[in-house]
This record gives sequence, C-alpha cells and structure tokens, in this order.
Amino acid sequence: MHPHLVELQRALSRTDTARVEEWGRRLARVLLAGGRLFACGNGGSAAEAQHLTAELVGRFDGERRPLSAIALHAETSSLTAIANDYGYRDGYARQLRAHARPGDVLVCLSTSGASENVVAAAAAARELEVRTWALTGAGPSALLAACDEAVRVHAAAPSTVQEVHLVLIHLLCSAVDAEVHRTAGTVPAAVRQEVQP
Repeated sequence: MHPHLVELQRALSRTDTARVEEWGRRLARVLLAGGRLFACGNGGSAAEAQHLTAELVGRFDGERRPLSAIALHAETSSLTAIANDYGYRDGYARQLRAHARPGDVLVCLSTSGASENVVAAAAAARELEVRTWALTGAGPSALLAACDEAVRVHAAAPSTVQEVHLVLIHLLCSAVDAEVHRTAGTVPAAVRQEVQP
C-alpha cells in the first residue's frame, strides 16, 4: 500500500469520530430550532467549509428541509471589503458580528490551528455566545484554545489532515440528516412537512 494511504488509515483510526457524530446530532437540533451554522477556513480548509455548508443547504443523504449554513469566505464582496478596510484578520469575525446570534454554531477548519483570521472568528464567536467547534491538526494551537470543542487529526502531512477533515464533514452531515429524520415527528408541523420526503 502507498505510504500516504497508510498514513491516512492510521490518522482515521486515531480520530475521535464519535465526537463529530455527536456534534451532528446537536447541530441538527440547533438548525431545526432556527439557528444557523457558520464555517470558515483558508485554502483547502475554505473549500471544505463550503462543502459542509453546501451539503446542509442542499441535501446530503435523502430529502429534508434546507438548513441554514454559511461559509464565511464565500461572501466575497463582504470579505474583500472588510479585509481592505480592517485587515484580513477580521474578515470572518466581522461577518459573525453582523449575522450570528447566541446559540448558533461556528465550525473552524485549520490544519495548523494558527490561522489568525480563523482564530479571530472563534474569539468573536465566544463573545457572541456562539458555540465553536474546531477541526484541526495534532499539535497544540491558538485555535484549540479559542474553541469550545475540537477534534484533532494526528497526522504529519497537511494533506492527510485535510483528507480526514473531509471524512469528518461527511460524518457530521450524515449525523445531522439522521437526527433530522429521527426528530421529524417531534418538531412543529410546518417544519415536519418540509423534513419528510
């Protein structure tokens, strides 16, 4: 087997997937109650943040109502205006201050855990009483300290960390969908009608 695949297998086996599934169940309840998910990252992590929000607004595993989820980097006019006027570090944090409400959730993706704009977003979220979950690499980092909870991927290569993050995003979405369908009979009728296929 190729060494990269060996590392990937090893990293997957050491990752706290149960926590991500629990996040999914909790996130479903937040979203069904009218809350919102925000996601942020840079580079490949930004792409994965947008992948996550697309799966929730669209669909992941079968029909259900659309769920509110926003990838902060995808707001390009806002992001570039904020970066121009306030600096790139504040690009995500200022958007959260505009849109987030207590009880919402922010998912932060960073292989290094050192991205200043992602750490600043987590700090802003804490001030706003927004729950913060991090997907990051193995080492201690500023992002770990800034977030309420984290799942760390124990791998040396950033590419492996990102690959595991994508698996975790899919697990999160699967758990959200399962919880949405499980609770379809306990949510208000207007919501239940949208949730059921």
